[in-house]
Amino acid sequence: MRLIVGTVLATVLLGGFPVSAVAVEYDGPPEDYASYQPQTRCRDTARPGTRMLARWMNRRFSGGTASASVRACSSGTSEHKDGRAIDWTMDAGKRADRREVKRFLDRLFATDSEGNAHARARRMGVMYVIWDDRMYASYSSFAQRDYRSSSCPRLRTCSATLRHRDHVHISLSKPGGRGATSWYTARS
Repeated sequence: MRLIVGTVLATVLLGGFPVSAVAVEYDGPPEDYASYQPQTRCRDTARPGTRMLARWMNRRFSGGTASASVRACSSGTSEHKDGRAIDWTMDAGKRADRREVKRFLDRLFATDSEGNAHARARRMGVMYVIWDDRMYASYSSFAQRDYRSSSCPRLRTCSATLRHRDHVHISLSKPGGRGATSWYTARS
């Protein structure tokens, strides 16, 4: 049975201006929750799924910029080095930014019309999200938990960046980074 997720394909006249909505169809249920898949290689460019998700975020959410950022390899492990991470510049100290991030997280983790929990995040291949001292990991069914960087021995002396208070971090699974999960394939 084909599921229609999102809005129905239609053109509606509103105040004399046409407004188009795009239907997205999926075959079957969303993917299983992604396991933790650490960086295993270094890349010079962001993966196709990472770039596509950053563009989607920038079109749908206001404030800040979502960037499919790549970092040079050095010590440590990061999905940024593998081209599978997005940083969205948002400020946890600003009410408007907190509201917009909440709107994003609500949409990302919503249950679909078929009762599949966290359907969009699973279809996107989201592995985890970190924001404002909190982490939402697929391998824990996106349950919110406290987060502190291993580089922060004490929270009060930790920078806004390491606390993810000046940006939202999103890491994708390897299939999500490749754009090989149902959210991406339904758009190609």
